[in-house]
Amino acid sequence: MGVITRITGRSPAEPKSQAEMIYALQQQRRRRFVWGVAISWLLLMTALFFLFSGVQFNLFGLEIRTIRLDFDFMRQYASYIAQGIGLTLLLAFLSISLAIVLALLGALGRLSRFPPAYALATFYVSLIRGTPLLLQIIFFFLALPQLGIVLRGFWAGVLALGINYGAYMTEIMRAGIQSVDIGQREAALAIGMTPFQVMRRIVLPQALRVVIPPIGNEFIAMLKDTALISVTGFAWEILWRAQKVGRANFRSLEALLIAALIYWILTIIFSAIQSHIEKRLAKGER
Repeated sequence: MGVITRITGRSPAEPKSQAEMIYALQQQRRRRFVWGVAISWLLLMTALFFLFSGVQFNLFGLEIRTIRLDFDFMRQYASYIAQGIGLTLLLAFLSISLAIVLALLGALGRLSRFPPAYALATFYVSLIRGTPLLLQIIFFFLALPQLGIVLRGFWAGVLALGINYGAYMTEIMRAGIQSVDIGQREAALAIGMTPFQVMRRIVLPQALRVVIPPIGNEFIAMLKDTALISVTGFAWEILWRAQKVGRANFRSLEALLIAALIYWILTIIFSAIQSHIEKRLAKGER
């Protein structure tokens, strides 16, 4: 050890000690950041609760009022409104499944060199992205029966949401497919694979790893957009139930706040799930 010290001018324990100090400093900064975020959230939540506390007071001659809510009504009907969670999730899962299929077909059409396929894909994306989602829901619910196709409000909503989000997700799918190195495709073709086999075995598995995180974002957005299905009046999801009891009891604000809180909680839960999936995928890439 004395020889090492004479040659290097420092003891062998010093680099380890410095690394530990740097690591401890990083951990300390991380803890401070986490505590700072937690305290900020607590203050913001306190301010939010105060906004709906119903308090009224005079501050230096300025009258301050907060929103007064009927908490008895909210406790009584919260469970009824929450019963729409299952239908809301079913709407979202079925719609995102349809959207993924349409987005994949749209992306393949956008990448195709066959003019009719390319034209169909670009026309689909342009038309759907150029019209409001609410209009599309009403169209599928009211216009299709004139063609002899009668859909319940639930299925009209699934169709509208799936088609709408499929158009937006087409670009996500196209970017994911194009992210796969062209050299891998050429190598697969060189060993005798057909273009279909290359797409199914080489391109799509790698593209899915890239598109899963943005698809998760689209699902969370779709979860909230399921509220638009309430306009049909035949899908008893969260917002429809909130509007029903709110109007019947002249407590629309309280009912809508319950619905908003449920959507917020669902968004937090699925955002956490998405974050976990992204971390797992990131580990796989390393």
